[in-house]
Amino acid sequence: MMLSTASFRLPAATLKRVVARSVIAAAVAVLLSGCVADGLDDLSKSAPQLSSKTIAEMKKKKMSPASPVLVRIFKQESELEVWKVDASGQYALFKTYPMCRWSGKLGPKMTNGDRQAPEGFYHVSAGMLNPNSQYYASFNLGYPNRLESALGYTGDALMVHGACSSSGCYAMTDQGVGEIYAIVQKALAGGQERFQVQAYPFRMTADNMALHKDDPNLPFWRTLKQGYDAFEFTRRQPKVSVCGRRYVFNTEFEGGEPTDPLAACPPAMSTADPNLMAKLDAENKKVEIAMSSVKSSAVFAYVDGGMHPSFRALLKKNGANKMAASISGIKYPVSRPDAALADPYAGPSIWKPAAKPEDSTSDR
Repeated sequence: MMLSTASFRLPAATLKRVVARSVIAAAVAVLLSGCVADGLDDLSKSAPQLSSKTIAEMKKKKMSPASPVLVRIFKQESELEVWKVDASGQYALFKTYPMCRWSGKLGPKMTNGDRQAPEGFYHVSAGMLNPNSQYYASFNLGYPNRLESALGYTGDALMVHGACSSSGCYAMTDQGVGEIYAIVQKALAGGQERFQVQAYPFRMTADNMALHKDDPNLPFWRTLKQGYDAFEFTRRQPKVSVCGRRYVFNTEFEGGEPTDPLAACPPAMSTADPNLMAKLDAENKKVEIAMSSVKSSAVFAYVDGGMHPSFRALLKKNGANKMAASISGIKYPVSRPDAALADPYAGPSIWKPAAKPEDSTSDR
């Protein structure tokens, strides 16, 4: 016997409970899938605006609020840099922001739920900015990018956002991300189609590369360093291509831009600047010398990501609750404060991996 929808109705009280459970389930799904930067919005908020102080700082450095912007992120140092084009037409460092929290360990993000903050090259357009994030304000890095998608990496909603909580994102505090958001938004509104984000495991000096010479991610990091060096030596945004299962920088290819990230790279056209190539070759030799002088690299314990020393000192002094209240208007809890207090990068000590991973039911 078939029942019509008209002959089967839930009581009003039961229906309310079902709807409530559905809403809760949806919210939980968002919590499990990402940093909640887009899922639970407060639509009453307005987007952060550039302060007169920030505009004055730009003016001192001969930068315009509308000039193009570029962002660099360094996990080990827990710092985010904002670069802007100045009167010379090249990028110059505007400001370095201490990072309150990132999660996971050094290395690329590959799998949903691994708590890894991503490493690589990303491009952010205006539609990826969210002024109404649960974490005050945010912008989506666009993970997985074309290369990561082709390699089968999973995960989504990887953000730079406020507060001091991370499950794969970069948390900058409300104050920090508010200023960063206002800067990048003004550049996009001024005509920049999208801005580049370069996310690195550490500042990619020869000494740091040698320090991590035994890490299994070293081949990937050496590729990232090519883009890092190109920017360091030219102060111009590197052109990023993907082929041969890797990033390729500042290269023009016969037949145009490669379309398959997994296929071998097409023949390259000789367009490289000889002076730049000489600098890159010298840097490669410097890395090789540094690596040969180090017998073995240190083994670090990644309890769970990192925190800038300035915030670690604040956490030690005030505790997690008081600190959360001081850096976030919604007092969002500091993620895994005990792990944040552990500093595997300080001093000469060699740390061993944690014997048992912490609970990761809400990891991304």
